[in-house]
Amino acid sequence: MLALIGGSGTGKSVLLKHIIGLAKPDKGKVLVDNQDISKLRRKALKRLKERFGVVFQGGALFDSLTVFENVAFPLREKTRMKALEIRETVFRELANVGLSGAENKYPAEISGGMKKRVALARCLVMQPEIILFDEPTTGLDPLIAKAIHNLIRSLQKNLHFTAIMVTHEIPEVFSFVDRVAMLYNGKIIAEGTPQEIQDSKNPIVHQFIHGELEGPISIK
Repeated sequence: MLALIGGSGTGKSVLLKHIIGLAKPDKGKVLVDNQDISKLRRKALKRLKERFGVVFQGGALFDSLTVFENVAFPLREKTRMKALEIRETVFRELANVGLSGAENKYPAEISGGMKKRVALARCLVMQPEIILFDEPTTGLDPLIAKAIHNLIRSLQKNLHFTAIMVTHEIPEVFSFVDRVAMLYNGKIIAEGTPQEIQDSKNPIVHQFIHGELEGPISIK
């Protein structure tokens, strides 16, 4: 699991779009398993995209659909699963994220933390190899955010998917990810273990992770 950190507007979410093939770089390469995805033909790119899952910042749930229908949506749209198999898959993933019994509720009837779990369950039903998380705990209080982080880490260990998480949750993120990369002015300026990043001598990294007002990063 890798955390992608950096200030607002530095290109973190844009980088996720490049990784999944929703945007093409002006120059350079985007390599996934040694494949330059910017040069893949449509069918090959489609196959690659099927290996990805995305958990969006706001959850991106359909307000008019129940929790069950939200989680079942990609299965109905992208697979030929029978109704019973869809039901079993949805209930399994809802159980995995701690939402057994919530299947008939609508998004307006559940908490922010539960919405994040629904979005995660919807992603998991497609069994992705790589999951991109775009600030999955935005808007949550510290306790709920920590619970979501712990859930993501537990699922990642059990299901063995690769995870890339855009986050501003510092220093919390250092406690559960394997690697951290910092993006600044469109470039990765540091990458390493959480401890290596915390011990970094780079003044930009040091200022950012410690929230210091004085330093090379100008505060506007």
